[in-house]
Amino acid sequence: MRVIDFLLHPSTVTIVLHVIIFVAISARVIMKRDATGVALAWLFLVATLPLVGALIYLLIGERRINRQRARGISRLLTDYDAIFAAVIREGLTNIDWSRHAPTARGMDRLGKEMAGFSTVLGSGLRMFSDTQETLDAIARDVDGAKTSVLMEFYIWNEGGKADEVLDALIRAARRGVSCRLLVDALGARPWWKGKQPQRLRDAGVELRPALPVGLFRAVVGRTDLRLHRKIVVVDGDVAWTGSMNLVDPRFFKQDSGVGEWVDAMVRVEGAAVAPLAATMIGDWMLETNETMASLIESAGLRLVKPHGSADIQVIPSGPGQTSDGLLQMVLALVNAAQDELVLTTPYLVPDESLLRALRGAAGRSVKVSLIVPKLVDSFLTRYASRSYYDDLLSIGVEIYLYQGGLLHTKSVMADGAMSMFGTVNLDMRSLWLNYEVALFVYEPGFAKELRSLQQTYIDDSERLDPAQWQTRSFKDRLLENTLRLVSPLL
Repeated sequence: MRVIDFLLHPSTVTIVLHVIIFVAISARVIMKRDATGVALAWLFLVATLPLVGALIYLLIGERRINRQRARGISRLLTDYDAIFAAVIREGLTNIDWSRHAPTARGMDRLGKEMAGFSTVLGSGLRMFSDTQETLDAIARDVDGAKTSVLMEFYIWNEGGKADEVLDALIRAARRGVSCRLLVDALGARPWWKGKQPQRLRDAGVELRPALPVGLFRAVVGRTDLRLHRKIVVVDGDVAWTGSMNLVDPRFFKQDSGVGEWVDAMVRVEGAAVAPLAATMIGDWMLETNETMASLIESAGLRLVKPHGSADIQVIPSGPGQTSDGLLQMVLALVNAAQDELVLTTPYLVPDESLLRALRGAAGRSVKVSLIVPKLVDSFLTRYASRSYYDDLLSIGVEIYLYQGGLLHTKSVMADGAMSMFGTVNLDMRSLWLNYEVALFVYEPGFAKELRSLQQTYIDDSERLDPAQWQTRSFKDRLLENTLRLVSPLL
């Protein structure tokens, strides 16, 4: 074969093209300075899947947002600075830190520095752990709305008591209440194809899909960055947040084989309502280009006076909005624990820093209990999660496999004094790619209430026996550890 024929042969061209692409993407990955595990996972994928791996990287390999959204987030952060300047002037950040754990004040400073949100004093929290009661209570609050209802959810699903919330929202709009609803475009894709969105619009509800997907959007930014927040704000007086999507679990994913989803929400009154409202209207701004001032005026929002004993720091996170602020806050809470640390999460795919923090807590004799569902709805995540059990069990972490359904509550409780409660899973997707919100609650009363809820999960769980866990088959170990290699991409 002549040299020219060899050089122009399709196989040669393909190999050369693959090498050029691999070198180019490798340089980009290296210069981005991602976590070593993430970078190596991408290099492995691009090297082993010619062209396809490169395409996957270009689509989802970076926390890339389009320029319009980047400009919107820049304006939003300026608006947040103005809001918190008013919060400071009103004295809502004058926390008596002497009544809290010694590490709480440092966490407040960290959250302010990394996410821009300070702790506000004086909020009341009521925990709801029964989904039917939660949906009833949200519908009652909406039925009582006089000026505005703000809602955002990752998933909305027809059926059961979720429809009663929708009916309450329609009634509110028809009596002249300003109603805005933001629902993730991909998370609620089946719902968007149904009849309920048009019913809401016909009633006067302002409805928008969050982070729409499409071919053009895939070119200018990632399409798998999702709005995973769950927030309801009524009249600027009451707010809800937690792990629950707007679904009735009796009618949601009944064919997934994991049982009903088990969630918890909190109803918030007092000063913390304002930063939750600011988070939601900030998301609305990014989808509509309305101004913060006009949204605050039309929704009748204002700073809320202290009401309750809990001092709360609202921490939103997401690409372009914060870097690793929420992860830093979770690490600070884990590292603050001296006696007991209890965590619940449906998906456990921690990065190295979180894994080391959990191991470090157990290693310094903190009693660490991790509660995860026995069955989850993602095959890849299920086995990737199991690959971390050995690391945790070997240092004394107690792992409980919840058997009452897909445990979806996201929470961390430290020493009966401080807590994290919100929408964030202990996985790299939540901590790096999703738009999330979490409450860091500096209040022993709430920590004890959360610990009681976590105990009900433990009571309905099977504790994983380290010796028995070691007897699982080589095939399972191989699958777990193989999927662990790509866990940064899940």
